[in-house]
Amino acid sequence: MIEVYFDGASAGNPGLSGAGVFINFKDGRVEEKSIPLPVMSNHEAEYEAFLLALQSCIDLGMMRASFRTDSQLIDKAIEKQFVRNPLYKPYLHRALELIEQFDLFYLKWVPSKSNRQADRLARHAILKQKNSIYE
Repeated sequence: MIEVYFDGASAGNPGLSGAGVFINFKDGRVEEKSIPLPVMSNHEAEYEAFLLALQSCIDLGMMRASFRTDSQLIDKAIEKQFVRNPLYKPYLHRALELIEQFDLFYLKWVPSKSNRQADRLARHAILKQKNSIYE
């Protein structure tokens, strides 16, 4: 089963944001995605990264996956299938729709130090945007 690490980051809260997705196929192959996002909060960027990670697996036909996040907000929302903040309800709804397409789906919270690859990719997406502003 593949392992999928994802992370969102914002330069400010809200601020320019980015999503990072790191897929470990467990056969020596990895895939890295660094996706620039518009101005949003860090929590919104985390949700965007999660949705991108889910969709990436679906696009690759990888319907058995174990996801890793350092966001307790997302971990708890998926576990309880509930969020209080109305801003996050559409994100949760979309995530649950995508999760239904998986044969096997796991989500595990990991400490930030275990999610460094995805964090690096998310921060790189922000840096790409900042650099393009000054070019």
